Amino acid sequence: MLRDITLGQYYQADSVIHKLDPRVKLGTTIIFIISLFVFQGAWGYAVAALFLALVIKLSKVPFQFMVKGMKAIVFLLLITVIFNLFLTPGEPLVTVWKLTITKEGLRMAVFLSIRLGFLIIGSSVMTLTTTPNQLTDGLEKMLKPLNKIKVPVHEIAMMMSIALRFIPILMEETDKIMKAQLARCADFESGNLIKKAKSLVPLLVPLFISAFRRANDLAMAMEARCYRGGDNRTKMKPLHYEKRDYIAYAIVACYVILGIAAGKLMPLLVSGIIQLV
Repeated sequence: MLRDITLGQYYQADSVIHKLDPRVKLGTTIIFIISLFVFQGAWGYAVAALFLALVIKLSKVPFQFMVKGMKAIVFLLLITVIFNLFLTPGEPLVTVWKLTITKEGLRMAVFLSIRLGFLIIGSSVMTLTTTPNQLTDGLEKMLKPLNKIKVPVHEIAMMMSIALRFIPILMEETDKIMKAQLARCADFESGNLIKKAKSLVPLLVPLFISAFRRANDLAMAMEARCYRGGDNRTKMKPLHYEKRDYIAYAIVACYVILGIAAGKLMPLLVSGIIQLV
């Protein structure tokens, strides 16, 4: 399960998505996430699905590799679906004991599960096609105007990049510690909730110690190399927009316009056709 988390990993491939400027990928990801909350109805989500499928195809990252990241949120997805099914008031459809599934709850559960799935896969596309160094440079460049109000943009970008890079490292470390504890007859599954929580202590203690050790080693390595962030630091690969980046911005703009139009106009068009028939 831990190895199925794809967020924070980088997948090497020769694709047009990999070659895009990191600012384009960061901005597109943000716009895509916002669009999931703005688009209305099934037609809007259909446009989002087509756009996401196109990006995955162009990225040359195997779809099965991205779907693996969904396994980590299955429990959260189930909780979201159950709560919306049984706790949303509206027109009753099915009654199970004292719980009632409503038409509005079913609709909301479906849309929320789709929204959450698209959000995870869309974010994974960005991290799978962008190295941590590129993410740091792109985020720093996007937030550079905040330097005028004394915001430490470089430090913030570096911390976010390191935190994102440490996700797969900590997951791998957790997997190793868990296997070592299982080899020593540790039991993480049986018992009630309190017993399961106590059984996690032999897992969490070495994990925290390992995380602090890695953080200390990283800090010492940066100090030994005289690392200093800020405006005077030069870039080995300065960022600059190319033709493909402007084309990507145009495609994203068309996607947003098409998604909003589809969500608002298609239901009216379909109802008009039905009335004519």
